[in-house]
Amino acid sequence: MVASDSPENSLPMDTPCVKICTLDHASGLCLGCGRTIEEIARWGALSDDERRRIMAELPARNAPPRIAAVE
Repeated sequence: MVASDSPENSLPMDTPCVKICTLDHASGLCLGCGRTIEEIARWGALSDDERRRIMAELPARNAPPRIAAVE
């Protein structure tokens, strides 16, 4: 078994940045990657678990808003 902090698992997690760095003032999220300004600023200092959690949340954050059906 390989420990999570062993050299075999020490590859840094990629950043979700797509070089479209514009914050949406209403949501507080980057229009490119979906992260908050705090997440962007702290990305390098976050643990792998924190980065994985954020990465898992990004698809929902970046999804287009659903429009409720009108009856």
